[in-house]
Amino acid sequence: MSFGLLAAGISTFALLYSTQALLPAISGDLGVSPGQASWTVSAATGALALAVLPLSALSERFGRRTLMTVSLSIAAVVALLTPFAPNLGWLVALRALQGAALAGVPASAMAYLAEEVRGKALVGAIGLFVAGNSIGGMSGRILTGWVAQAWGWRAALAAVGLLAAVCAVVFRLLVPRARHFTSRPVGPRALARTIGGHLADPLLRRLYAIGALFMTVFGAVYTVIGYRLIEEPFNLPQGVVGSIFLVYLVGTLSSAAAGQLVARLGRRSALYLAVGTTALGLLLTLTSTLLAVLLGLVLITAGFFAGHAVASSSVSRTATTGRAQASALYQSAYYLGSSAGGTLGAIAFHAAGWEGTVVLGLAAMVGAASITLYATRKALAQRRALAAAR
Repeated sequence: MSFGLLAAGISTFALLYSTQALLPAISGDLGVSPGQASWTVSAATGALALAVLPLSALSERFGRRTLMTVSLSIAAVVALLTPFAPNLGWLVALRALQGAALAGVPASAMAYLAEEVRGKALVGAIGLFVAGNSIGGMSGRILTGWVAQAWGWRAALAAVGLLAAVCAVVFRLLVPRARHFTSRPVGPRALARTIGGHLADPLLRRLYAIGALFMTVFGAVYTVIGYRLIEEPFNLPQGVVGSIFLVYLVGTLSSAAAGQLVARLGRRSALYLAVGTTALGLLLTLTSTLLAVLLGLVLITAGFFAGHAVASSSVSRTATTGRAQASALYQSAYYLGSSAGGTLGAIAFHAAGWEGTVVLGLAAMVGAASITLYATRKALAQRRALAAAR
């Protein structure tokens, strides 16, 4: 189960962000601005955000494993067609279709784990799935960077498509049939009631907002960083820029360790640590020294993946019914944050340089810290009220 879901995570992030390291090459070849090229990323994440809720309803009817298999298969086929896009419009359209297909994985994976894995091991299991996301994001970007340097960005996209096809096969072979799943057809009215119930929960709303804000930073930084590193004073070639994403290994470790972090510090303290780490990383990237920029990316990546693992696992623990829809709402917020971050980050970079992108990221982290602080104060007030009542 662990290795199968790891393969699903690798495929999802490798495909979803396959054009991110290629944006400078796409801009140059198709003659478009960074903001226009960024839509090849934002279209995929935005379509995923919109499709994840309806597909979560299908997972209640047809099963988590079945939906994930179909989603990975369709996404891999579309990925093999993407290199033949004749212009930016077609490329964005195919990327949107790919994102919508991939939505079946996040719509089902968290619910599948929550049903099949014992409570104490749930955070670690979800952390491993998130670690697969980080490995996929890293390997996809490194692969596309070096292949693009040798044969162009279209060949790079084809290589990622082949990787996704292999992952889909591995997933199907390794992930066992669900033992605790019961088919429950979800109609529009029932789905609306479930979604309304989750959105009425203040804790879930805060977790959704925190996930979106963390992803805003991540989407902005990694959409724009390639443009910065190929320019003065760094002047790095495409292959080396792609290799920068080796820092995703840090995300693999931090997301896998999220369970221990929560056990030691508590959920809110772990989120404070993730916010502080991400903000410090953003500030370090303002320097003109490559080593400091790389260290900043390491801290941003570690903070982001830790925060994401803590928030997403908290959603699964908080929702006692309609877990697929609770996780789907989190994924919708998360990927809408990615779309907003990618587009706004590119606009900020075009308008004010890297400093503009950093300001956007810091504003998002201030928002995440404020939400966590509000929750901390509310929890303390409840404890004082209980103590007074005794």
